[in-house]
Amino acid sequence: QPDLFRPRESKLELSTFNIRIIRTSGRFLKCFIFFKENSKMKKLYTMVLAAALIGTFTSCDDFLDYTPTAVVDEDKALSEPDKMVNSAYAMLGNCWYSYPFNLWPYGDLSSDDCLKGGGGTGDTGYHDVEIWSTLTSTRGELDELWYRLYCAVSRCNRALVSLQQNGESKLGAELTKQREAEVRFLRAHFYFKLLSMYRQIPWIDEKVYEDKTTESTSNTQFTYEELWQKVIADFQTAYDVLPAKQKDGGRVNKIAAAGYLAKCYLTIAWGDGYEATNGVDHINEEYMQKVVDYTDVVKNSDYGYMADFGDIFLPDNKNNKESVFAVQTSDYSEDHTTFGRANWSNVLNGCWGIWSCGWDFHKPSQNLVNAFKTKNGLPEFDDCNKTCDYPVNGKPNSQKWDPRLFHTVGMPTFPYKYESEYTMTTANSRTPNVYGYYTSLKEVPQRSKGETFNGSWQAFAMNDYVLRYSDIMLMRAEALIELDRLAEARTIINAIRLRAKNSVNKHIEYAKDQCDIALYPESYFQDKETARKCLRWERRLEMAMENGRFFDLRRWGIASETLNKYFESEQKDQYGEQTYAQYLKDAKFTPGKNEFYPVPYNQLYYIPGLYKQNKGYE
Repeated sequence: QPDLFRPRESKLELSTFNIRIIRTSGRFLKCFIFFKENSKMKKLYTMVLAAALIGTFTSCDDFLDYTPTAVVDEDKALSEPDKMVNSAYAMLGNCWYSYPFNLWPYGDLSSDDCLKGGGGTGDTGYHDVEIWSTLTSTRGELDELWYRLYCAVSRCNRALVSLQQNGESKLGAELTKQREAEVRFLRAHFYFKLLSMYRQIPWIDEKVYEDKTTESTSNTQFTYEELWQKVIADFQTAYDVLPAKQKDGGRVNKIAAAGYLAKCYLTIAWGDGYEATNGVDHINEEYMQKVVDYTDVVKNSDYGYMADFGDIFLPDNKNNKESVFAVQTSDYSEDHTTFGRANWSNVLNGCWGIWSCGWDFHKPSQNLVNAFKTKNGLPEFDDCNKTCDYPVNGKPNSQKWDPRLFHTVGMPTFPYKYESEYTMTTANSRTPNVYGYYTSLKEVPQRSKGETFNGSWQAFAMNDYVLRYSDIMLMRAEALIELDRLAEARTIINAIRLRAKNSVNKHIEYAKDQCDIALYPESYFQDKETARKCLRWERRLEMAMENGRFFDLRRWGIASETLNKYFESEQKDQYGEQTYAQYLKDAKFTPGKNEFYPVPYNQLYYIPGLYKQNKGYE
């Protein structure tokens, strides 16, 4: 029903229960309840699967008329401000593969880094995202994501109202002010995703909620720039109020706010998001300077680089010094629950045949693998795609690779996530004729650690990085280049490359003879054009398969050029007799349209005329 997918004030979203409705066939519905346990702040995100099938009804209308019993009265909920804040925090990980809050389909599948994977092009609705040409506003996954993100915003707004009404009497003035800053950070975090995805969005804040004007608030009330300034204002409040460290590790802090402010300013420093008015000809140097200012705060904090690149993506090293802001997860052995608090965004992304229920989605492209090639230790900027090569374990040749390849991409003949007892073969791909043989490594633990949830679905206790230190330092380097401070940018990029160079012996010693990486000489940073090329290449390698590649291409104003060239090249024979990704013959990225995703159909027609569609999708 369209009204299920509207960012309105729902009693279901007020409760400590999250009702997940899944249409299984025809008129029948299944309903699952997930209970949020907030007994410990460091376990803010603990989730217990509390109940399964509630009932089967004769029609959708009958189900919608059903009065739920596990609902907290709104007045009672608002009277407990700290629990309302916890409820807002709980939304960080309240996602599912069809509405992943880490945006992996929209930041990776949509780019040259990644292929969808799974059982074929019809498996899930994400095929439209990776070829662009068939993407429309009726795609249900876009609708679910919009709705769920606005549910998260709604929780934040209610928490703010609760703090304003009852905070000082229950928590005291100082703690109330801090909790308000935390919730504003969380709201800005969710709005950052909405704005990055849909561009024209309604701004629903606590005043709109109190005034009950949600259903009369248009998505044209504010411009793109004005919406960004509202997001920035929330992050700025968090930055001004919050401490650099929190006693409870799950809470946001001042340094995370600084990192997010830098990300906001970097996004709008390049223009308005559409290629015609975005890119190097539209740079706002004042905003670029703000990127430098806020990343300076992160640079001078207690955060820093992990010594080995591979350690960043092991669950044993959660909340390491590189983790500036991450969505928290837990294993059942850690939080003493039945199923733990897993990363449900990535539930599809385990390797076929390695995990008990690996669905083989989120598969690296050959184009990405080629990008890791090196010659004399430096990237093969212009030549990497002339041939489609891949390393074979124990058989080094003249082609050398950046070590980060072996931490990022699982390949046949190599140990899966460093464990030789789980060496990958060509059988570890579900549909190799469609999606090839590679698998993504960063978002999964080692196989010996096991799944957090193991049934007809699998899930892992892997934190989702939102901001990590090297990501923020690359933002800083990007801004420094545009401000003609090329030598400083080179220092940052070389520090990241040095870490990669030192990330061989501990985890990927078996690939040592195939690795070669060198630092950039001064000659590569004598002009902006070459420095930009180095920065963009470095960002691709360092952040590969971390859900942001498309948003980088859009920011730089080169999405259509890069993706349409990729669509043409990736169709070609990759493995001699083995071909795949032939479906990309139908792919096309249209500038002036595809920079943003369409406003979902159900949102447009819930109240006809209230919302306006993004251009190109009308």
